[in-house]
Amino acid sequence: MIGQKQQHTVNSLMKMTTPLLLLLSVLAACSDTPQPSDPTPVQNYDLVLRGGLLYSGADEPPVPGDLAINGQMIAAVGDLGEYEATETIDVSGLAIMPGFIDIHSHALSGNRSEGIFGWPDAENLIRQGVTTVIGGNDGDSPLPLSESFEAIAALPPAVNFGSYVGHGSIRGLIVGEDDRPATEAELDLMREHVALGMQQGAFGLSSGLIYTPGRFAPTEEVIELARVAGEYGGMYISHMREEGLALLDSIAETIRIGEEGGLPTQLTHHKVVGAPMWGSSVESLRLVDEAIARGVDVSIDQYPYTASSTNLQILFPGWALDGGREALLARMVDPAQRTRLRDDIVYNIEVDRGGNDPANVVLAGCPHDASLNGLNLSDVLRLQGLETTKNNAAELLIELVAAGNCSAVFHAMVEEDVHNIMRHPRTMIASDGGIEGPSDRAVHPRNYGTFARLISHYARDLGIIPLHTAIYKVSGMPAARLNMKDRGRLQPGTIADIAVLQISAVKELTSFADPHQYAEGAVHVFVAGEAVLLNKVMTGARPGVIVRSTDLR
Repeated sequence: MIGQKQQHTVNSLMKMTTPLLLLLSVLAACSDTPQPSDPTPVQNYDLVLRGGLLYSGADEPPVPGDLAINGQMIAAVGDLGEYEATETIDVSGLAIMPGFIDIHSHALSGNRSEGIFGWPDAENLIRQGVTTVIGGNDGDSPLPLSESFEAIAALPPAVNFGSYVGHGSIRGLIVGEDDRPATEAELDLMREHVALGMQQGAFGLSSGLIYTPGRFAPTEEVIELARVAGEYGGMYISHMREEGLALLDSIAETIRIGEEGGLPTQLTHHKVVGAPMWGSSVESLRLVDEAIARGVDVSIDQYPYTASSTNLQILFPGWALDGGREALLARMVDPAQRTRLRDDIVYNIEVDRGGNDPANVVLAGCPHDASLNGLNLSDVLRLQGLETTKNNAAELLIELVAAGNCSAVFHAMVEEDVHNIMRHPRTMIASDGGIEGPSDRAVHPRNYGTFARLISHYARDLGIIPLHTAIYKVSGMPAARLNMKDRGRLQPGTIADIAVLQISAVKELTSFADPHQYAEGAVHVFVAGEAVLLNKVMTGARPGVIVRSTDLR
């Protein structure tokens, strides 16, 4: 033991030494002499895209940086500094962004030799940066969805595929094509089909209330079925009853279905059709804003063109379609009903998709006579030696539908409305097109050019919306609408669906006269980390998968 005097000496030394030790510690920290530390480990990646401009998928300007991929996932985003990678691609001067999501697609054709089955490489989409498509639109989907999912997965395709479940398909199966309300028993069966579709992975209920048999359904029926989709976390997306004279009433109905059905609702391919209504987008968007203000979850999608495309029966009145095709054919040969039908078609040529001129209706695909593809109604009438009147055009339409029907392109919109709708903060951009390859069909350019046109013409050249907003409208925004938390953003832990574009070179080459032309500007495209387009060359890889809402709940 130390004595009391010795303990006092030790305590005095400690008081003197402690400040000295602290001073020495500070000096050591400030010295240039390296101190021992754990070095930051070098990260290992499968692939690094080095030196690009990063568009995150949010509505925000890009930042320079790198992106790393491990397996199917994005591993890191930003300035990666030192790293080791199996492969590095220099993307200096290029833009890196999430692969685009086409929220309104017709990639799944009823003909198994076309669409995703005919061209599983989906080159028309890949060359625009599209990596995911959502089918089953306009009320038309396969039933059951699971069988189509299995067939597509067996291909497999280059793009990911998801679907809605179609109200029109369900009504046609249960009620048929008659213009009548469903019975309570039929409504119960339809509810069961909606539930089954949602259980199999549908993202919601789609409707085509301008088409048969959807046009024969009262609003209350659609509300009841939409409510079922909402119970599974789905949305309602609708080709409305009218996009011409009754546009505003149709928007009100779509909003009502979402509001009373208790689920998100979407005006799909929102447009203003027919000269009497041009400029009405101001009023249509006001209805959307008012609904949002009172708490309704309303969104919009749009394709960026002033022409639409569907089959010729869009110009036929509903009464003529009651009972299906055989009933329609019978009415065509009854003199009184044919006159009534012709007069109603003339009216639709004047005020609706006819754009008040038979030359505005261009035949795109006539299975019974491919020589007609690309000709407008006036062209055909002249070839037949007939005067190009609206009455003659209506008679020609009747004959074409009787012969087997045709798809057509309808020039009946104006740019002012396209711009207004595009600027709206709730608007996404979608193609309303499909997967196409070279053929003799005069298809709508939207199949080959929607996303390239958005970026090059409307964002880059005209400045209708900022470029980063355009990219958001085809990536992060549709992903959020579909509750896809693993796609649509450049974020570690998300699936590596990525497009690398040379923005200055993005160009839509397709046209109405020569539609089968691939877009330019995409340099690399990755689906789940695998290159499907590399150095502007298709690789032949097809890593696409079925995306199901059930995987996201």
